[in-house]
Amino acid sequence: MPKRYSTVRGREFGEGVRAAISQAGMTSRQLADLLGWQEAKVSDMVNGKGGVTLLEIAVVLGACRVPEAEREHLLSLFPVVDEGGWWQPHGRCAPVRSRTAMALLAEAETSVSWHPHAIPALLQTDDYARRLIAASATLPAAELDDRLCVLHEMQELLHTGLDCTFYLHELALELEVGGREEHITQLHHLLRMASWSRIRVLIVPAWAGAHAGIAGPFTQLTFPKYQPLIWTTTENSSLFAEAEHAVKGYQAVVRALDEISLDEDQSSRLISGRCVRLQELDAAEDLIRDDEPFPPVQ
Repeated sequence: MPKRYSTVRGREFGEGVRAAISQAGMTSRQLADLLGWQEAKVSDMVNGKGGVTLLEIAVVLGACRVPEAEREHLLSLFPVVDEGGWWQPHGRCAPVRSRTAMALLAEAETSVSWHPHAIPALLQTDDYARRLIAASATLPAAELDDRLCVLHEMQELLHTGLDCTFYLHELALELEVGGREEHITQLHHLLRMASWSRIRVLIVPAWAGAHAGIAGPFTQLTFPKYQPLIWTTTENSSLFAEAEHAVKGYQAVVRALDEISLDEDQSSRLISGRCVRLQELDAAEDLIRDDEPFPPVQ
């Protein structure tokens, strides 16, 4: 069945209007009766089929008593609902909760991502995530708990049937975030998650050298009804690329990474081996400390 054309902006606008009508305690028919419209006009509006003006959208949002910030957001989206591709500048840093990213992950069927430097957010422990947030030069320390709550919300999507493939560079496993014990705990958690039937963790080995993913991390999302897209983030912006040529370019990167990555069993053995080496190093350091002579009595 062919996928329906629908932009990220259009879906966010439609969901926002539907939520506004619902929160006002009305059905589409009741809103239509209130405004003197045909119910089909309300349906076309929320499904991005046009037939309404910006002024009519403002009337709808006013009738639903939508808060100012949400009203301004939806009014800004309406003129561009048909524009594909969405670059979202965030100012100093990313928002605590990305409304767009969360909605896309919730409706996605598959997620394929590449992470060259660190463990991906969906597979992070609290301690690992806390250390990354604290190390940021832009994320406010006061938002740490809120950001962890959002991370938990995002990780819950792994229980809803989302099929995930994570490509990680071997060096992401070597990066010790936090203390030795925290690092080992994170690697054990990664192994547990890799054992899930809907999660694949594939390691790009360091010996592979230069590779197709050198430009940086990204996530490809596919949907049951809509065309796939690419999601990338920077320190203070997000990009949702929807153009077919852009998506195909990233799909070529995924195929190239798949060719050089270890398979699932090999990847798990590599992660497990790293855990063992760290534990042995811990034990050796404990022995050295135990063998140190007591300092002379002064």
